[in-house]
Amino acid sequence: MKIEQLYTGCLAGAAYYIESEGEAAIIDPLRETTPYIAKAEKNKVQIKFVLETHFHADFVSGHIDLAKKTGAKIIFGPTAQPNYEVLIAKDNEEFKIGKLRIKAIHTPGHTPESTCYLLYDENGKEYCLFTGDTLFIGDVGRPDLALKGNLTENDLAGMLFDSLHNKIMKLPDEIIIYPGHGAGSACGKNMSKETFDTLGNQKKFNYALRAKDKNEFIKEVTTGLSKPPQYFPKNAVLNKMGYESIDDVMVRGTKKLTPDEFEQAVEEHHALILDVRNPAVFSSVFIPNSINIGIDGQFAPWVGALVTDLKQPIAIIADNGREEEAVLRLARVGYDNCIGYLEGGIESWINAGKQTDAIMQIEANLFVDLSHSKTLQVLDVRKNSEYISEHIKGVENFPLDNINDNMGYIDRHKTYYIHCAGGYRSMIAASILKARGFSNVIDIAGGLKAIKDTGKANLTDYVCPSS
Repeated sequence: MKIEQLYTGCLAGAAYYIESEGEAAIIDPLRETTPYIAKAEKNKVQIKFVLETHFHADFVSGHIDLAKKTGAKIIFGPTAQPNYEVLIAKDNEEFKIGKLRIKAIHTPGHTPESTCYLLYDENGKEYCLFTGDTLFIGDVGRPDLALKGNLTENDLAGMLFDSLHNKIMKLPDEIIIYPGHGAGSACGKNMSKETFDTLGNQKKFNYALRAKDKNEFIKEVTTGLSKPPQYFPKNAVLNKMGYESIDDVMVRGTKKLTPDEFEQAVEEHHALILDVRNPAVFSSVFIPNSINIGIDGQFAPWVGALVTDLKQPIAIIADNGREEEAVLRLARVGYDNCIGYLEGGIESWINAGKQTDAIMQIEANLFVDLSHSKTLQVLDVRKNSEYISEHIKGVENFPLDNINDNMGYIDRHKTYYIHCAGGYRSMIAASILKARGFSNVIDIAGGLKAIKDTGKANLTDYVCPSS
């Protein structure tokens, strides 16, 4: 028996590879199929099943392409009605992988079709439970993300309580819980950085499992939910209805474009220029109207939060050798309309004599000195919860999450100093503002951390949890 958790940090998500006696199953695969097929070929096994725990909202699953390429059967739980051929498992129906058995346990709540998969080892003992977004380490799935028709989030939360108490919590304490996500995912609100645990530990430490009754549980899991990213329901539809082959997406998206071809393609397609380089490097020189979302940060989720149309044509600027990675990571969250990338990167653009732009960065030391001598217009683009816990006195909260809705609240004729926690999000915000005609934006390098580390900031200017 072999079980591998294949964790992807950018999406804070886990897929699973299960193998026994020449057969394998994949649970909740990412969009790309190559890693799973390569693993199976290396181990000389046949992928027999692709098991889906639900219609995912935060990424586009690779189940359809993987099944087509391997002949594997796609399995969903009861009530799922996808627009392609699958095997709909009955509640408690079992499937064999070599000497292993996998039982589908219908656990509605996060979504109506949500299903966990209980794995029995070679000796027939209950070994682990793949919970998808039903049960996380430290949390449970949100009840407000489903394609749920007339069901309310309270209805789904009640269903989730029943699923947990009537099915999952009755399993042996020693079984291992393998969830679909960990800390950093927007699919829950209190997830642990740990990516697996025993059920017994979760009964002790998971706040949601300690609720004394259904009413308390519903209140607990529905209170404090942030607004889900706008791309979530769109990804759920893709996972239900089907999508374009990842191979076709990659061929189109990795087309090499000369500076002239790039300029022409952007104009013809009304494409968004997405520059995925490091924020500090981007700030010094970029193509006018580019948006910077650095590939080394929470790249795909931020694209999903800020680019409102999945069909938006996108042209890529990347460091040499990272263009394909950018296209793939966009496809993971449903952005399939990349039209190509600038061959040779920004250097080829400069060498071609094309127009460039820049965003001024200011060191934290200088910012603190300036702020002490005069009043500055400062935008804190962190989440509201971060702002509430600690912020510079008098600074306005302008969350990056809501930037598309809040443009009307700032004055394009003023100069704005922008910061986040460490510098990644502030450059995204600055590039968006610059592209939309806010010419006087200045990024504070290193964000709030750097400001505090100067030792020159007046600590009374901060509203801290302990004060």
